[in-house]
Amino acid sequence: MKPQFFSRYPIWFSLLAALLLSACAAPKPANDHGSAIAASPWASASCEAPGAGAWSTYRLPGKRLSEFSYQLVDGRSAMAATAQASASALRRTVRVEPANLGSVKFSWKLPGLIQYADLANKEFDDSPVRVVLAFEGDRSKFSSKNAMLSELALMLTGEQLPYATLMYVWCNACEANSVILNPRTDRIRKLALESGPGKLNRWLDYERDVRRDFEKAFGEAPGALTSVSIMTDSDNTASLAKAWYGPITFKLRKP
Repeated sequence: MKPQFFSRYPIWFSLLAALLLSACAAPKPANDHGSAIAASPWASASCEAPGAGAWSTYRLPGKRLSEFSYQLVDGRSAMAATAQASASALRRTVRVEPANLGSVKFSWKLPGLIQYADLANKEFDDSPVRVVLAFEGDRSKFSSKNAMLSELALMLTGEQLPYATLMYVWCNACEANSVILNPRTDRIRKLALESGPGKLNRWLDYERDVRRDFEKAFGEAPGALTSVSIMTDSDNTASLAKAWYGPITFKLRKP
């Protein structure tokens, strides 16, 4: 890409840089213990879905890498995540067509919240736990801003921004089961399953209807599911965050 491109579109480039530094879009592979994670009992028990690839850790451009490691916690297979002013995702590609979308089952255990984190504020957009689902869709519906962000992402990283990204999160003070728009793009929306400290230090188990949650968050039917990720990030608040995730599995519908 020619350097003058960025001088012609400084606002768009700044928006893209901010988005890539804060979301699970077009991450770069990281050199870590990915092979050990892929071979762990947690990975073996997770994400039984069509087209599932290996779990891999990805670094978001310009961000420090959060740590992921397999642990046995309270007799459960768990993926431990530690973020020290860092942000990265553990991601697995899948391919689930819209007609087959059923429910997703997952669990997490959280020892503490992130002080000052605010998922609606781009300056403090951190979360100790995120389960992230990315979807295909009709990109002709993109706003001009999102279309430009997707085009720039493709040129810079080789991947387009997902058409839509749904994140299950735990917020500090928002209303439980509320939808939070990403402060940088409306193509990333968060569903707050928990709020506040009341359920810390225990395993919480969920089974969520993917289609219903997507329609609640985006107001439209979902396209194909293309990836699932877990992410613990504390880069914006420059703090420490820890969490444990149980295996992630899908219950598919038969068309």
